[in-house]
Amino acid sequence: MLQQFSSLVSILFTFLPLYLATALAAQVEKTGPKATFENVAYGDHANQVLDFWQAEVDEPAPLVVYIHGGGFTGGSHDKVSYAKIQRYLDANIHFASVEYRFLKHAYFPAPHEDVVSALQFIRSKANDWGLDKSRIAATGGSAGAQLVAYLAWGDDLADPENDDPIKRESTKLKAVALNGAQSTLDFDWWVDNIPGYRLEFHSGRRSDEYSKVEERAILKEISIINHIAEGDPPTFMSYWMAPSSEIPNNMKRARGWIIHHVNFGLALEEKLLQSGVEVVLKYPGASPKFSSDVDFLLHHLKK
Repeated sequence: MLQQFSSLVSILFTFLPLYLATALAAQVEKTGPKATFENVAYGDHANQVLDFWQAEVDEPAPLVVYIHGGGFTGGSHDKVSYAKIQRYLDANIHFASVEYRFLKHAYFPAPHEDVVSALQFIRSKANDWGLDKSRIAATGGSAGAQLVAYLAWGDDLADPENDDPIKRESTKLKAVALNGAQSTLDFDWWVDNIPGYRLEFHSGRRSDEYSKVEERAILKEISIINHIAEGDPPTFMSYWMAPSSEIPNNMKRARGWIIHHVNFGLALEEKLLQSGVEVVLKYPGASPKFSSDVDFLLHHLKK
């Protein structure tokens, strides 16, 4: 288990670039609506920034927050789908794209701490940016999906007694959309449930910052399935293979396929349904109620 925690870094770093290139290539356009505010700092680190697109509205409006993937080692908040942003803006919904520290900057749980801070910062800007703080949704892929789910399913981290008004803001979300999310970082579960997965895919690297007990606690904390509970926000999940799909012959593609397998989504779906949470799971051959993440989030933000 302890080796599994450290090995997360190497497997995501090695195979996520291929996945992201495949999954995002069709989404990322070169031009689109210009951000209203760019690289707004929500912290002191260079990566603690966000972009914000303001819809043309006369009253407080909903917001979609996007958190990019990249194995916690790369990616960029600049790589966004302008077509999706335009759909939200046309529906009078604001949009924000969040950057966060990578593991080369600070080890876990730094990315999770950053997205908590970013969401609280965004809520603190409600009056200035015309936000309806009660209608904020989030979406992300892979590592970004894990971070979105951590916000969505974790306890509200608002600190009402904090001297900093930003820290008093809520971290809860109205609805979420996840693409290729991993349900757990317990790699023994991967061995039993993910076709083609083998522990030797990992290098065994780990951080020297933590004791073994601390590593075990962090591993449990950032495994998103452990946080699902009654009252969590409606959830849309998408994967690019069916449960019965065969493993690709190309090894690099196969490993990317493995670490984003739909069985993660099936495990999450089961837990969400047991907790009474609305969930939509999309994969090839399925017939979900909503055909896209945008349709799902628009539905819930427009209520």
